[in-house]
Amino acid sequence: MPKQSIQVLIEGGKATAAPPLGPALGPLGVNIGQVVAEINNKTAGFKGMQVPVTVIVDTETKEFSIKVGTPPTSQLILKEAGIEKGAHNPKAEKVADLRIEQIIKIAKMKEGSLLGKDLKAKVKEIIGTCNSLGVLVQGMKAVDAIKAVNEGKFDREITEEKTELSAEELKALEEEKKKLQEEIEKRRHEYIERAQAIIKRMEGKERGIIKAKLIEAEIPKEIIDELLPAEEGAETKPSEQATQSSD
Repeated sequence: MPKQSIQVLIEGGKATAAPPLGPALGPLGVNIGQVVAEINNKTAGFKGMQVPVTVIVDTETKEFSIKVGTPPTSQLILKEAGIEKGAHNPKAEKVADLRIEQIIKIAKMKEGSLLGKDLKAKVKEIIGTCNSLGVLVQGMKAVDAIKAVNEGKFDREITEEKTELSAEELKALEEEKKKLQEEIEKRRHEYIERAQAIIKRMEGKERGIIKAKLIEAEIPKEIIDELLPAEEGAETKPSEQATQSSD
């Protein structure tokens, strides 16, 4: 039987007959409403994440089947951590802390697309991605968490494929996340104060020279852009920038 496959990226639980899905399915004569409903049912657990979906249609019988992939590892980590984005500077900032059970859960969800030969190796792959997002594992940096896995400290959880957390454990993680966010905000204010002092001290100098000094002082890029904006077609005077930043 002739079959045709359509691959789309859908937000979990929010497929519609609008593009890109509807126009691609229309010429195949399949019941679009049924396809949309089944996709939303199968992707409901991935709310807020982009999910790869393949719709396979038999062009003669108009029957269809749906295969749902998994979102990128980074999105699954952010969802488990309850945060929208990773750290701007993962080396210096830590935005959340996950328990090994959550890492195992993600490793099992991504099982088919990871390179590790067994679950233990796949767990280490997930921890590696946590590192790039500024997410701790069991209160440890990624390199230390991987070392702990290698030393067998989480063998029981991995062997039992433990993925559930108690209410107390979830509460503790939420408190830890709040503490980390407060630390990030405190550090941000410190960076802003340091940057404003440099801008004021270098008043009258070219923007490029001031920016170089801010970079040398290890001020994060987003704060430099915020306090030292570049005007279209013209440079803003440093004295004006310092005044604007302190308003």
